[in-house]
Formats: sequence, C-alpha cells, structure tokens
Amino acid sequence: MEDHLGDIIRKARGMANVSAGAAARAAGLSETELGALEESGEASKQPNLAALAGLVGLDGGKLEGIAGGWLPTEKDLGVWRELRCITTTAEGMAVNCYVVWDEVSREAALFDTGWEAGPVVELIGREQLQLRHVFITHGHEDHVAALGEIRERYPKARLHSGAKGAPVDQRNRPNDFIHLGSLRITHRDTPGHAADGTTYIIGTWPDDAPHVAVVGDALFAGSMGRGNQSWELARQKVREQILTLPPETLVCPGHGPLTTVAEEKAHNPFF
Repeated sequence: MEDHLGDIIRKARGMANVSAGAAARAAGLSETELGALEESGEASKQPNLAALAGLVGLDGGKLEGIAGGWLPTEKDLGVWRELRCITTTAEGMAVNCYVVWDEVSREAALFDTGWEAGPVVELIGREQLQLRHVFITHGHEDHVAALGEIRERYPKARLHSGAKGAPVDQRNRPNDFIHLGSLRITHRDTPGHAADGTTYIIGTWPDDAPHVAVVGDALFAGSMGRGNQSWELARQKVREQILTLPPETLVCPGHGPLTTVAEEKAHNPFF
C-alpha cells in the first residue's frame, strides 16, 4: 500500500487541521505514541480509532479495516487487452506509469513516464508499438522525470496535459476525446493534490472489459494524495469525478496497488 495507517491519520489531521495533542487524546495515546503510529503505522497499544476517526473526518469502520490489514484484490491485467503497469524507483520512491495499446493497430499511449524511460522503451520495442500519445496526470517530478527522453525518442507522440501554462496544442480541452485504435480516452479534471491534476478514462475495451481510470495521485488504494493545493478540493474532486465512475472501473494510481471504484467506496476511510 502507498499509505499505511499512520500516513492516513497524519493526512486526515492535516485536512481537518487537528493538532497532534488533540488527536492523541481522542485516540487514548500520548503524543509520543501518536507520533510513532504516524511514522510507522504501528501502535504499541490499541488506539481508539473510532474516536480519532470522528475527530479528523474519517470513516471509523473503514479506518479499522485498514488497521486490520485490508488490501485491494490482486488484479489480472489480462482482462484489459492491452494494459501494462510499469513501476520505477528513485530517491526511495516508487511510482507507476501505464502503457495501453490497441491490439490490432498497435497504436499506444503512455500515461506519465515514471523516473526512467528504459522500461517503457523496452516494452514499446518488444511489442512493436507505435507511441501516439503521452498523457500527464500532473507535473510532479516523479511522474514526468523521463518525459524529456520519451519525447526525444518519440517526437511524433502528442503530449496531453492539464497544465494551464502548457502550449495550446498540448492542453486538455473540455469534452476532448482521443481514439487509440478501438479504445477511447477522455479526461476529468481532478485538482487538489496538484493544480494540473487530471484523471484519464480509457473505455471501449475488447470483450467489454471495465473502464480504466488513470488517476495520478488523486486517489490511492485506501487513501488519497496530499492536498498540496487544497485538501477540500482534492477530496471533492475524487468524490465527483472518480467515485462516480462505474463500480467495476479499474483505478490505476500513481503509487501503490491497483484498485477499483467499488473497493474504494467500500474501504477508503476518506470517503
């Protein structure tokens, strides 16, 4: 999981503007014990998670589920032909990027780049793909670190971004949709973690496979991205733009395991 129990509590405290002292009292812990819980995800004694959740605006039952070890089910990506998740690591941080393609035309799209281009380049070469599009969920370094090399290698690939300062031909436009062979790609604005935060929805898969939502850092399995721009906006946009998708939609986050809309509605303590 991208966030353990302590990460979730720390984020929720920041969102609700609750001090460590107040949170510790609600949980029945000392501030030192709360600090250790937030740092490691482990507590030396059982905290009162229901009271703590009520104070910081989380769902108590779902928070207990996280503490009990809830994980999303492992996903069989063979259902979606063709979809690959590539994880690269640098500076102690693992980040996901995604490649999708039409199995007939071999036209491909890349969603974020991760830290390094090598694994993406290798996959494109091995599968004999033509990279047509690069979609950026947001401009934080870990998500775009390899963008320069990708653009150098594939100069004809069209770049798509939610950044207001991007060149006009690269900016996502309302009601835009892109065809990638038989696949159809649309977008929804999901700012809050980042001003340019964008979720991309991929639909019309072979054999009626569920929609895929590439969400960047808006949503993680059991958690959500830090509200760098605005906590309230970040939470609102996840509710409005991601959790309204069909329950079986595959959620592809920028960090951590893949999940579904149904799993997040049932288990994510922020919602």
